[in-house]
Amino acid sequence: MRFVAKTLFGLEKVLAQELAMLGAEEISLANRAVLFVGDLSLLYKVNYMSRTALSVLMPIKEFWIKSADDLYRKCMQIEWDKYMDVDNTFSVTPVIQSTIFNHTGYAGLKLKDAVADYFRKVSEKRPSVDHSNPDIQINLHISNEKVTVSLDSSAIPLFKRGYRQEQAAAPLNEVLAAGMLLIAGWNGTSDLVDPMCGSGTIPIEAGLIACNIPAGKFRKSFGFQKWKGYDNKIFNKVQDEGNAGIRKSVVRISGYDISELAIKQAVRNVNYAGLTDSIYLAESDFRMLKLAETEGVIFINPPYGERLLPEETDSLYSMIGTVLKHNFNGYLAWIISSNKESLKHIGLKPKEKYILFNGSLECSFNKYELYQGSRKIRVE
Repeated sequence: MRFVAKTLFGLEKVLAQELAMLGAEEISLANRAVLFVGDLSLLYKVNYMSRTALSVLMPIKEFWIKSADDLYRKCMQIEWDKYMDVDNTFSVTPVIQSTIFNHTGYAGLKLKDAVADYFRKVSEKRPSVDHSNPDIQINLHISNEKVTVSLDSSAIPLFKRGYRQEQAAAPLNEVLAAGMLLIAGWNGTSDLVDPMCGSGTIPIEAGLIACNIPAGKFRKSFGFQKWKGYDNKIFNKVQDEGNAGIRKSVVRISGYDISELAIKQAVRNVNYAGLTDSIYLAESDFRMLKLAETEGVIFINPPYGERLLPEETDSLYSMIGTVLKHNFNGYLAWIISSNKESLKHIGLKPKEKYILFNGSLECSFNKYELYQGSRKIRVE
């Protein structure tokens, strides 16, 4: 079967690597998505194990249209009772880039009508639409005249891991946090510090990696569990195999924040994720932070966007650069920010740069090597 795993911009390559490790075949990259081939077991496994997928779609029909009536007629030809029962609730998520439709919602409405009318034709009953918590989530993608109708096997986006009990004012998306760690090549074999951890997303995602805990372990459900043909035995096997690899972390993962409230929120989230023994949290001003460890990786998600005035941001980033140079010699530093001008105030030349999106904000994810003297001297 062919599947589409959706992700955030910039994470396509790391998602492709994850899928290959999970056993996917015929992998190809697309914009914010990765296409792959596998069986039902792999579909379950990607939902349960992937750290960088937002959702996994299973296309059930592709066709071409010239009009809205074509969309309705061809969607009526789909044998919907192969995938759902009339008693299931459903919802449609339309993604439309076509001149055929002036309004995205109208295309979605045509598909909803087709599903309802199909069941009324074969059973004299029609399923109900539920926008908040549907049993079956249908994805409608129209690009010009090409239509792809898919079932969303995740339903609730996979970044909603299930461990977050508290969140700060601007929490980092869990998939983005995990993607940053994987882009950096962090695999749980070196110490990690987040000095502005907020409600703890980066330390927790690092803890899940270090302990090899499946990203979906704390979720209560997945969309595929409501599908016709769902195989509970296969999913139980996927869960058992995933959970069998859980181990203790062998590195120190620590998170700090100047806000007492943020640390309290992080503590609760860490506790719920079962990572109390793996993650150390404490209230601390970054300017005062000095660690006993002489090397490791530091990840910083400083305030940016609308959270600070420009002059405050420049001052903050200048301080970050000064502290990194004086207190973290021997570390690798990774900083994400949408404020590219303020990043210049770090005062360090980035070794690597990646473009990522935090919500609608285009961000630069930069790597800095922190060492005394020249690189040549350090290598020798």
